Amino acid sequence: MSLAKAYAAHSNTAPLVPFTFERRAVGAGDVRIEILYSGICHSDLHQARDDWGGAKYPMVPGHEIIGKVVEVGAEVTTLKVGDFAGVGCMVDSCRHCEACSHDLEQYCAEGATFTYNGTDRHTGETTQGGYSDHIVVEQRFVVKVSDTLDLKAAAPLLCAGITTYSPLKHFKVGPGQKVGVIGLGGLGHMGVKFAKALGAHVVMITTTPEKGADATRLGADEVLVSRDPEQMKAHAGSFDFLLNTIPVGHDTNPYMGLLKRDATMCLVGVLTELDPPLTGVSVIFGRKHLTGSAIGGMAETQEMMDFCAEHGIVSDVEVINIQDVNEAWERMAKNDVRYRFVIDMASIKG
Repeated sequence: MSLAKAYAAHSNTAPLVPFTFERRAVGAGDVRIEILYSGICHSDLHQARDDWGGAKYPMVPGHEIIGKVVEVGAEVTTLKVGDFAGVGCMVDSCRHCEACSHDLEQYCAEGATFTYNGTDRHTGETTQGGYSDHIVVEQRFVVKVSDTLDLKAAAPLLCAGITTYSPLKHFKVGPGQKVGVIGLGGLGHMGVKFAKALGAHVVMITTTPEKGADATRLGADEVLVSRDPEQMKAHAGSFDFLLNTIPVGHDTNPYMGLLKRDATMCLVGVLTELDPPLTGVSVIFGRKHLTGSAIGGMAETQEMMDFCAEHGIVSDVEVINIQDVNEAWERMAKNDVRYRFVIDMASIKG
């Protein structure tokens, strides 16, 4: 066992405060990682505030983790002490169902073990996340991180990165395609970068015209303001794929009108009801598809990290000290960040 220093929420209304707890001992297949940087995902706030139900306290959030390997078990073959490593949204799965056997652990039939607010399959205790100084994870659920990447800006790749990379790869986005990324936030800005790197013609679709310049800086070839009826009409029926990163319930029907026949819009942000509901006419006329995607499996996450190293892709981040995390959460709730907060976990020693 090892004593971890962290910040935790103790109720759905409480601020994050200093907290200590015990991590499990390093097993034969485990890796212990000194956490260097921990990204802040909007789901951290939702979980801690129990917006989705099932919150367990005390809760140490954080599933965008970059660190250095400081200890490995006797059976570890994929990493060694001194390697830079990443941990994302899950730390275990059943490993024997059909999904797991196809490297799709995020769709584990028995349910993946999430990095925090889950149940550790080894100890039965609640999992605790990356707002802490170290973590112990089985090697299958740890990815190797290239030292050519800016480590602080690489942390959000473990959630925002893989969440957008996975559907783009699954639906074979590439050269010759017109791809729209809906919503310019933590997910959307990564979607733009990945779609551009994959060779697509990228259109940033936003309700906010002021975001146009930033979208172009990130790699967008065009900007479509969805509140402008003339612009929407001009782009109707022209997209091969839409990546919808909007995190709240919204009207998807106008976006479906942008798709070509047999084309797909993929939801990666919203977990609640669509409001208003999707109409049948939006999909029937044109045989269009509305689908969703959740993070990515571990093999694909490693592929994504390697792709980022090859293409020099990282997130746009604002680095904070852990002592400022509550203020950062308040700003994140107001969308006052471009585009991801990352905690410098060295500050927890202060």
